[in-house]
Amino acid sequence: MAGGPTGTYGGRSAQERRAERRERFLRAALDQFGDRPGYRAASVTALCEAAGLSTRQFYEEFRNLEDVLAQLHLVVNDWTEHAVLAALGDSAGLAFEARIRAVLRAYVAAATDDPRRLRIAFVEIIGVSAELERQRLVRRARWVELILAEARAAAERGEATERDYRIAATAFIGAVNGLLHDWTAGQFEASMDQVVDELVTLLLGVVRRPA
Repeated sequence: MAGGPTGTYGGRSAQERRAERRERFLRAALDQFGDRPGYRAASVTALCEAAGLSTRQFYEEFRNLEDVLAQLHLVVNDWTEHAVLAALGDSAGLAFEARIRAVLRAYVAAATDDPRRLRIAFVEIIGVSAELERQRLVRRARWVELILAEARAAAERGEATERDYRIAATAFIGAVNGLLHDWTAGQFEASMDQVVDELVTLLLGVVRRPA
């Protein structure tokens, strides 16, 4: 990438102007990739036009459109992760099942609140390149580690069975993402409460093995 602007202009530093410019590109990409025309039909020219910026400015910030998609995928995951971490903190004093319900509801609400974010996370990122597939798996592994940490803490409190939850956590994440994708795609009709209820039942079945 070429070097960006330097110095102070209009009361803002070069770093602040570049951050604002990058944010404008990402907002435009959320529209372009997360709705129509989608990542595979997008172009640098159209993205720059949507952002109100030049192609020269684009290449000062990104190598190509895949670079934009990679950054947007991380941002979308961060939004959802922040919502879940906030719910974990807010529900710390609740009973086990109520805490699970609060956290899963926070995840479902954050993941499905904006259909564009959902498409970036579950559709557009798939099959683009080996590099993006590695990034997707790394972020997925963070969700696995979060579940494992919570499962260990629940086991220490006597709320869950003590065992290795890695396979179960990986399977649960796949089930959640598949369910949310089909739900938002209109494959079946259900309220958010119904979706959360099913996920709570599924997760409780994982952490509380029958005798």
